[in-house]
Amino acid sequence: MSPLGRPSKYTEEFRRDAVDLVRSSQRPINQVARELGMSHETLRNWVRAAERKTATASAASGGDGLSVADKDAEIARLRRENAELRQEKEILRKAAAYFAKEMDR
Repeated sequence: MSPLGRPSKYTEEFRRDAVDLVRSSQRPINQVARELGMSHETLRNWVRAAERKTATASAASGGDGLSVADKDAEIARLRRENAELRQEKEILRKAAAYFAKEMDR
């Protein structure tokens, strides 16, 4: 049922298919709407609503397709890796200093 309380004459599946048809074809919305036997403004509204929904979902995930939880996990992993690399670098620096000192003897 639509927000105005009047049932829609188009199913959700039909709406999705119509929007997919517009997106996948190179034809203008007017032509697709005419082929489907519907108002071009109705189809245009569906396409715009789908674009807004996609943009909102993209913005919520940061625009790169990752969820906030995935980003947090990635940041934690990178911080652990960074700490480990710093520790390895420090060990190598000390080893290099030790061997340089041994060479001077």
